[in-house]
Amino acid sequence: MQHRATSDRELGDTMNEKNDRAAWIKAGDAQCSIPAKPRALPPRLILLGAPGVGKGTQAELLCAGLGVCQLSTGDVLRAAKCLCETERTPAINDALSYMKRGDLVPDDTVLNLVRERMRCLRCRGGFLLDGFPRTVPQAKALGELLENETIRINAVLNYTLPIATIVERLSGRRTCANCKAVFHVSARPPRVIDVCDHCGGKLVQREDDRPEAVQVRMAAYEHSTKPLIEYYADHGLIRTISAEGEPERIYERTLAVLDA
Repeated sequence: MQHRATSDRELGDTMNEKNDRAAWIKAGDAQCSIPAKPRALPPRLILLGAPGVGKGTQAELLCAGLGVCQLSTGDVLRAAKCLCETERTPAINDALSYMKRGDLVPDDTVLNLVRERMRCLRCRGGFLLDGFPRTVPQAKALGELLENETIRINAVLNYTLPIATIVERLSGRRTCANCKAVFHVSARPPRVIDVCDHCGGKLVQREDDRPEAVQVRMAAYEHSTKPLIEYYADHGLIRTISAEGEPERIYERTLAVLDA
């Protein structure tokens, strides 16, 4: 276990330090700056977790430790705005048209984004899907795509925290109005109250980080994600992990669950 984790971490550090994930971000014929090393049993994981559980930190640790790429549909949509027209795929153009109108990108379009990037899901280095699927219909469609390619998901990692803890975490968050750096009033306070350590800008509390807004976000997450968790539980894939404590401890729990 220790030997495997160490060698995988060394591989992951190299990949995540330099790999631009061009194949995922741009699709088409784009090539990643560092090709993945083929593995006999590549990790193929899906991440779930409510806002505030630290899922993003765990994604970074898992990518470094397991040597996989984080495949986030959110990253694709954010990068799409900066792509020149010749680099935009049909699904990207479709998604941008919804985003420009301020509409949510529908399931079919998101699925087409993933379908255009099937090369990344076939990658023998493995992958970590983050932000997709978000609904049961998306999960079923993804399952059909993967089944056609004889690709199997190893596990769906579901990070959990009590709602009260999430409210405390998010409501204590402060963001620099200038450079967007993030601090926390207790866990990561700035050197000077309400002043950014990096640029001296004013730290503010985002509207969606206020306690009442967090409660609404959590209710929406529970409503939309509970059926998805039940769906993957029925398929024997859900691995529930407590997100209490330091990130390194949560990461150790995750590795123990995957090994088990």
